[in-house]
Amino acid sequence: MTHKTARLGGATSDVVLAKVGHGLMMMTWKPTPVPDEEAFAAIKAGIDALPPGAKMFLNSGEFYGQGLTTANLELVARFFEKHPEYAERTFLSVKGGLRPGQIVTDGSRENLRRSVDDILKALRGTKKLDLFQPARRDQNFEIEHYAEVLNELVKEGKFDYIGLSEVGAETIRRAHKIAPVAAVEIEVSLQAYERQTKDVIATCKELGITLIAYSPLGRGLLTGHIKSAQDFEEGDFRRNYSRFQDANIGHNLQLVDGLSAVANRKGITVAQLSIAWVGALGDHVIPLPGSSNVKRTLENLQAGDVELTAEDLAEISELLEKYPRKGARYVDGLTEQQLHLWG
Repeated sequence: MTHKTARLGGATSDVVLAKVGHGLMMMTWKPTPVPDEEAFAAIKAGIDALPPGAKMFLNSGEFYGQGLTTANLELVARFFEKHPEYAERTFLSVKGGLRPGQIVTDGSRENLRRSVDDILKALRGTKKLDLFQPARRDQNFEIEHYAEVLNELVKEGKFDYIGLSEVGAETIRRAHKIAPVAAVEIEVSLQAYERQTKDVIATCKELGITLIAYSPLGRGLLTGHIKSAQDFEEGDFRRNYSRFQDANIGHNLQLVDGLSAVANRKGITVAQLSIAWVGALGDHVIPLPGSSNVKRTLENLQAGDVELTAEDLAEISELLEKYPRKGARYVDGLTEQQLHLWG
């Protein structure tokens, strides 16, 4: 199968990426990490399925490990140590910028530099850091400060491209005036499609910025395999998310049932339909599902080639209007400011 591709940072970029990326977070940020052999096979499968010249967008994080460790980066380093021939066939994006071992944003020049240096140290020279993203914006610092510091680091050769994460449309505009932003990452799915989401997607298209859409499967709800919070392993942080609580999940699963009917008619899975819907939001949009399994990785990639008709999209829109997400994106009672959303 010839898989669709996208370009980084607009049509002028020479970096060709797979239309569907590969998120690595849940390989390590859960109570029972995925064994290397299984994780490596999943990563390789996606890369091997790409057309010549295309790279797989791999997404990692400085803190993607139990206890906020660099476990995910260390897994990435082990992969490229064992399979160095895949280094040039991938595009590596890493989120950082938090204080070590804490879910605390720190946008100081010193911490941003420390974060990038620690990421490079964890990678051990096995793979170039292609794109760096501050995971959340520290409200103590203007976005112009971030753009200036990140631009300095690019000029010093620490990484090649600037990314932003969980920011709003106006923030993107301000940053892009100071330094070219190549990619912006936000949550986008049929469970996360709000006014701010639409504004960011439109702004990125206008400015020629790639939009990386994480959690296109609604933290797993849109796979059709999750029926309650108890379906997640004990200690999995998703057990606490509002959308999976008893008061909400029955309603949310009605959307999945409706989507399943559309997917069955098209001969695809509900997960593939959900990824395809995100990808259809724009040529510049790259859905970023996570996968630790070969079969799932290939299914996710194939979703980038699914063509949705006007009738399909209209039916999905009706379902979305009828069954909007019940429960907060994260946990009820926490504000966007507390969660550093749309910074």
